[in-house]
Amino acid sequence: MPHQLEQDSLGRLVFVDSNGSRHIGVHPVRAFPITAPGVGIGIMDQSGKELFWYPNVKHITEAELGLIEEELAAREFMPVIIKITQVSTFATPSIWDIETDRGPTRIRLKGEEDIRRIAGNTLLIADSNGMQFLIKDATQLDKVSKKLLDRFR
Repeated sequence: MPHQLEQDSLGRLVFVDSNGSRHIGVHPVRAFPITAPGVGIGIMDQSGKELFWYPNVKHITEAELGLIEEELAAREFMPVIIKITQVSTFATPSIWDIETDRGPTRIRLKGEEDIRRIAGNTLLIADSNGMQFLIKDATQLDKVSKKLLDRFR
């Protein structure tokens, strides 16, 4: 019997392995959520043990992929910064007014170390509350945003 991923009546993900054992409350985890989101997704049990590995989203059935993407969307909330409109000061801590793909917001940057380069021109910014914000390509920001960001890198 091949494996199966389904949702129970309470909305929890259930993984049925090739032996027929049911693992309730599993969750998917991407190996590289920012740089290669379609490569490597593990199905983990509640204790963090890997039950199954999908090497690529191409190997996942449409029904299972729908369940996985729904679960990941709930777990991987990471707004994308589109524009930096204003910063309170060029010293840290500072307050940033930004526009994201989910609307405008204000974040507090504790220090320059909270701006991390992930790969190429992709940046990850952590605000003082631990919320993560993504800049997919810093070179694609508008002129004002680039100038403000460059003061902190």
